[in-house]
Amino acid sequence: MEIAAPCVVTLTWVLHDAQGQPIDELQEPLEFFFGGDDLLTKVEEALAGQHAGFEATLHLEPEDAFGDYDAAKVCFEDRGLFPADLQAGMQLEGLPEGARTPGMPADTLYTVTEIYPSHVVLDGNHPLAGIALRLQLKVHDVREASPAEVEQRSVAGDLFSVADEAAGSGTLH
Repeated sequence: MEIAAPCVVTLTWVLHDAQGQPIDELQEPLEFFFGGDDLLTKVEEALAGQHAGFEATLHLEPEDAFGDYDAAKVCFEDRGLFPADLQAGMQLEGLPEGARTPGMPADTLYTVTEIYPSHVVLDGNHPLAGIALRLQLKVHDVREASPAEVEQRSVAGDLFSVADEAAGSGTLH
């Protein structure tokens, strides 16, 4: 079957930064909705018209992946707003109740980057924002999408929820 929207593609991949440092490896084939919210636009462009067995290496600039890094998405909040067991690297959906940084979106996933006695540093950028990526992918299977998948524009619904606002697509995976 040819890859054309709407359908479901089964992929594996290896993701590196532009310097060749490994970032992610999807070893077990996983299904993604093609023509919806599951894949980056540039990934879909490369897959369009292909079949099972297709392999490619894509170079994705930040604007084609997770956007440029935006310092305005970093904020500092009072340490007392967070639980005692807070650790760097934890992610929070939205800011804690009582947050005082104006203009920060409530529906953003924030990563705790640093913890100080008086405050916590939160970063609302995607962890891969500002990074050029090299993606080696392989198509293992292509199938028709179910009516439910077409309706939700995704195989997994909200399984991967970090929005790719800059590229205008859902997520890498």
